[in-house]
Formats: sequence, C-alpha cells, structure tokens
Amino acid sequence: MQKVFNKYIDYLQAEKGASAYTVRNYTNDLWGNYKRGPEKGFFQFLKTKKIDSLAEVDKNILRDYIAWLMGQGVVKPSIARKLSAIRSFYRYLSREEILSANPLEEFASPKTDKRLPSFLTVEETIKLLQAPNLATPEGQCARALLELLYASGLRVSELVSLNLEQANLDTNEIRVWGKGSKERVVLIGQPAANALQSYIGQSRNKFLGRKRNTAMFLNPSGERLSARRVQKILTKYARAAGIEKRVYPHLLRHTFATHLLNGGADLRVVQELLGHTQLSSTQIYTHLSQSQARKVYLSAHPLAQKKDTELEHQ
Repeated sequence: MQKVFNKYIDYLQAEKGASAYTVRNYTNDLWGNYKRGPEKGFFQFLKTKKIDSLAEVDKNILRDYIAWLMGQGVVKPSIARKLSAIRSFYRYLSREEILSANPLEEFASPKTDKRLPSFLTVEETIKLLQAPNLATPEGQCARALLELLYASGLRVSELVSLNLEQANLDTNEIRVWGKGSKERVVLIGQPAANALQSYIGQSRNKFLGRKRNTAMFLNPSGERLSARRVQKILTKYARAAGIEKRVYPHLLRHTFATHLLNGGADLRVVQELLGHTQLSSTQIYTHLSQSQARKVYLSAHPLAQKKDTELEHQ
C-alpha cells in the first residue's frame, strides 16, 4: 500500500498540480496521522480490519469506515472530505489499471447540512485592520497582511506563497497561482497597497537582515511566514480588537466576497476574483447578502415602504 500511495502522491503533485496543503490533507485522510491524535485515516482503519490489499475494499467496508469515524466523533463534513479523498485515490487506481473495479463508483456520501460561512461586519473588519501597532515592525507586517487578505480574498496558502515579484503596486494588482496551479490576477485597494508599500520598504528589510529571500511575508527571523503563523497573527489582533468571533484566514475571504456582493458586485466578477472554477462555489455568498437585499427592496419597492403600507390599511 505504501508504494502505491507514494505513486499517487507523485501523481497529485506532478500531474494535478496539487499544493502542499492539499497533499497534506490527502495524506492525513488516506494514510493517517501517526504523529498525534486518534487514528482516523482510511489505511489505519484497514489495518484494524486486517485488510492488506486495496482490492479487498468494497461498499460494506466503506460503510464500516463511516461508522468507525462517527464513533470517534468525526463530523459529517470531515467524513465527506475523507470519502472524497478515497474516491480520488480509487479513480487513480482504476486509471492506472492497478484495480479493475472501483468500490466507490456508486457509493453515496452521507448528506451534510449546508452551513453558511461566517463573516465579519464592516465595523468588525475596520477594528481588526486598525488593531496592529504601526510603530513596530511586527505591527506593520500584520497590518499589511490583514489589509491584503481582506482586500484580495486570497487563500492563506496563496498568501504565504507570495513572492515580491508577484505584486505590482503601481497598478494595485497581484498575480496569484491558486488551486491546481491556475493563475489569476487579484486587485487590491489603495489602503492595502499603502500598507504593503510601508511594510516592504521598512519592516521587511529589518526582518531580512543579511539574508536573501524573495518571499513577500517574512517572520522576524527572515524566513517565509507559515500558514500557522498567519493564524496566530489573526487570533492576536482579533482579541486586541475585541472581536468575539473566531477569526481565521478563510473568514476574511468570506468577508471579502460578502462585502463585495453587498456592495452590488456581479457574481461572476466575484467568482473570478476568488478563483472559483464553479459558479456554485460563489453562489453560497448570495445567501449572506439577503439582509442587504431586504434593505434595498424596502427602500426601492413603492408598496414595500412603511408609509405606503400604512396608507393601504387606513
């Protein structure tokens, strides 16, 4: 299994252009995480069943795997993600003719409850952006990072992989390679451009010292900033801003999309800016804009206005 799995990972990286983040998730979902926490990987489950051949896997084993995960308190969205990883793996096995049959061909994943993504209000966003102390290098870096996440809707993996040459602060554009190595250009506003300019011209050089590094965002040791470090930065300044919600990088991506749609942006434009392949991935944000749609309706529709409603019932 290890040999086949290694070839599959090579396939994901070389042919599918999978990011390091995707490879890590697929590894945890399939092979399992042997470093910490209870066993939840698919291969770890097969080991408990004393199954040492991928050809032995059938629908009954997959049902047992789901029950095993549920018994460990794994939530439905995580189970669906693990099954998606298994599907991808078995499609590869069929494609390479390693197996003749795919046990997941007609296997249905458990239905998951659709949850609307959380987002920050405009007031909360402003408080978060203003939280860093610009008198310190760390504060300047944090302000630039927060401004960029909100202004562009970047994924955290895209943010930490940015290099200096990808940014054009004369045109306020950043060239990004997203999922599947797909290239797109994201736009940023002047506040984000100003924050980046200040950070690059001042604090970044202090972090860099005599080292050579093309990464846009650096830690105080002059190394490329990690996704985990970005999360710590967001947590720190969310607390400083008095925001009670859990603030994480993808929340700012949700906030970016929601605020654009609330401001009247076209759904297709938001899709392109987010780098979504399918419009359905972007449409979820339309549900978050219903309160804004209600306000527009009540102010624009002649019979929806309060004074007209009162006249009607007199």
